[in-house]
Parts: sequence; C-alpha cells; structure tokens
Amino acid sequence: MRLADSWIDYKLIDSGNGEKLEQWGEYTLVRPEPQAIWPLQGDESLWKKADAHYFRSNKGGGYWEYNRKIPESWIINYKNLNFKIKPMGFKHTGIFPEQGVNWDWMIDKIEKADRKIEVLNLFAYTGGATIACTSAGASVCHVDASKGMVGMASENLILSKLQNSSVRWITDDVFKFVKREIKRGKKYDAFILDPPSYGRGPNGEVWNIETDLYNLIESIKELFSNNPLFMVVNTYTAGLSGTLLENIMKASLKKSVGGFVSASEIGLKQKYGEITLPGGTTGIWNK
Repeated sequence: MRLADSWIDYKLIDSGNGEKLEQWGEYTLVRPEPQAIWPLQGDESLWKKADAHYFRSNKGGGYWEYNRKIPESWIINYKNLNFKIKPMGFKHTGIFPEQGVNWDWMIDKIEKADRKIEVLNLFAYTGGATIACTSAGASVCHVDASKGMVGMASENLILSKLQNSSVRWITDDVFKFVKREIKRGKKYDAFILDPPSYGRGPNGEVWNIETDLYNLIESIKELFSNNPLFMVVNTYTAGLSGTLLENIMKASLKKSVGGFVSASEIGLKQKYGEITLPGGTTGIWNK
C-alpha cells in the first residue's frame, strides 16, 4: 500500500465501528467509514470531543450534528498547496487526503519531464490533482459534471496562488467532452481519472464504472500526444480490485501504446493502533 504520509494539517486519529475520527486543521470531524469494521483503537473520550459528527439518514443522505460552532469553511495546506475544507452533504469535506500520495507522484513525473505537459483531469471534483499538476508547471483541462465542484476547484487554485496558471474549467459529462475533444483533434500528455462507482452527468447521463471504464480509456487513447507521460485512474469500488483495474488498463493500453501498468491500494496510517485505512485503488500507466 502507498501511504499519504506527508500531511501536517490533516490527521487520521482513529477509526472503527464504521466511522473515522479526523483532524482537519483546527477542527475534528467524525464521518462514516464503511471499511472500518474493527473496534475503536483509541479512547472513546476522543470521539466525544469531536467538533462535528456526520450521521447517515435512513431516508438517504444524512446530516451534520455540531458540538460547537465552527466556520462554514476553512483552509488547510498540503506542502505548498492550499485547499478549502467545507463539511458538505453526503459526508464530504472537499478533499480526499489519501490522494496526497498521488499528487506527489504526478508532480515528480511532470517536473522530471522537463517540457510543457498538457493534462486532462476527468471527474476532477474540487481539483486536488489539478492544483498539484499546475504547481509543477503543467497546463490542465479540468472536467467535472458538477458546477459547484468546479467552482470550488477554481477557489483552491486561487488559494494556492496559482490563479495565473493555464487551466480550462469545464462543466460537462466526461464521455461527451472526450468525444468532442477527439473531433477537435486535441491531444494531451497526461490523464487523470477519478470516477465514482455510479454517477450522473449534468443532463442525466448515467455512469457505471464496471461497464464504462474500459470504454472510456479506449476513447481517451485517441487523445494521446506523440509522447504521452502517464495515466492515473482512481477507484473506490469495492468489487473492482487492484488486479481487475490493472487488467482493464493493460487490456486497453499495453498492446497499443506499450509502457508499464501497475495498481496498488492507497491509504492513511492512523494515530492509534497499528491500523492503515485503505482509501481506494490507484492504477498507473506510464512509459
């Protein structure tokens, strides 16, 4: 497992009983964590002191219960990158901290390329990978179906003092955008895919990772430049193991463009107990 162990403003304090206790800057939050099927490792009193607790609703979704007044949003940093944290519906905060290990890898690849890299970031959410790549000097096309998430990503770019970077902000269905880019003859050097298990585009387009991921990668190959650098694919689907993700990427990429494919879990080490919390699987193709 590859660990995101360079955080200072974020800490995974404890997990267990289907939840996790996290430190986000000055504030502590309790959120659902279905994979935490073990008992608590730290003292229960730590959990009672949390500033806010997200509870799932039997009717779907859920709600935050606050133990003290906290700001609607606040800022944390990862090295030289700054991100807006905001407790949102469906337990989200605006950042997946385990992705720090992938941000570091992409920054290193882009900086070592010693040339201008064009990145296509699909299902780009609030822009963690976009900000990381622009900080390394890349130009990024950021695509997400949610206008609100694209707006938050642009805020993160400004917070990181990268507002003069080359970024295209696109609110669109990923498949439709890729098809239009193919028709336009656009080419990119690097690709980031962070798809949900299931989702809908802005006009109701349906996404299912198990049936659509291979076809999307096949389409993206038509956008490869003459000297492509990497593709990073993140998955959080329990049924899509690292081996299956690696097989999908090999089947699509190895024969046609060569290179190397690997897949591994990413995760976070928590403070209490010898527990590492998995945060999904990342597949990587690079030459």
